[in-house]
Amino acid sequence: MVFVSLVPLSACFVRKRVIAPPSSALRGPLLIASKNELIERVHRIADPLESFNMRVRMSPSMGSLYVGEVKDYATLGGYILYRRPDDIRILGLDPVLSSTVFDMVSVGAIFRIHIPSKSRFLEGRNDVPASAEKKWENLRPVAFLTSLIIQPPDPQTDITVLEEDISEREAAYTLLIIRRSEDEPWLLRTLRFDRHNLEIIQQKTFDSTGGLLSDTTYSDWKIYDGVPFPSEIDVRRPQDHYEVIVSVVNLRINPADLTAEKFVLAPPPGVQLEQLSK
Repeated sequence: MVFVSLVPLSACFVRKRVIAPPSSALRGPLLIASKNELIERVHRIADPLESFNMRVRMSPSMGSLYVGEVKDYATLGGYILYRRPDDIRILGLDPVLSSTVFDMVSVGAIFRIHIPSKSRFLEGRNDVPASAEKKWENLRPVAFLTSLIIQPPDPQTDITVLEEDISEREAAYTLLIIRRSEDEPWLLRTLRFDRHNLEIIQQKTFDSTGGLLSDTTYSDWKIYDGVPFPSEIDVRRPQDHYEVIVSVVNLRINPADLTAEKFVLAPPPGVQLEQLSK
């Protein structure tokens, strides 16, 4: 009898509402891909890249929203050189005078940075945490390497899990790349793919404690010498308190003239070498 008496009142507890379709739905149907198909897409990006010479615009910012202060600096011109497996050089140029603002190189475990305006030449190891009070001293060329070169997971050392995410804002696949460890496996990286075109839109990297090392977003993918590459790259390093937006002006893939000599950076006369690792 209680149930029968509540039936006429059920309409009072039901409310219909019209929901606008997600903005992502307006872009067309979603593409479907398996974990292995997404990994293969990463291989098609990374495998052809033996080296590159990239002319760029760089827009750096120092500080953090979490500490309540962010300083945006003038957009610089410059070049980024890469040579497999891990050689990278970043040259920042004054947008008006075309003089060198900074010159950074990383070869193997060692990086070097030259700042002509301050007559400083810094050297250190890539595995030593950046902890300088002056945030610009925390710039590391290997941070660009991590964000610019999107590597596929290594089946010998990594476990890869596929996650699907559909929300009102976007529809995406995420590859969770987990590093095997004798102590405890840990999340090494995530790669996020747009479900409308299966392009990579974000990569996050983490340390062994779960701390976010880098958060890089990718957009405006183009074909350079037959190889897909993003022309807009936003590199965020929250622990180092800086961000650099890299806009590709021109990109040469596997140029024959990009030799090992292009990654040699020595202190100019009269400038003392500073060991940051100490």
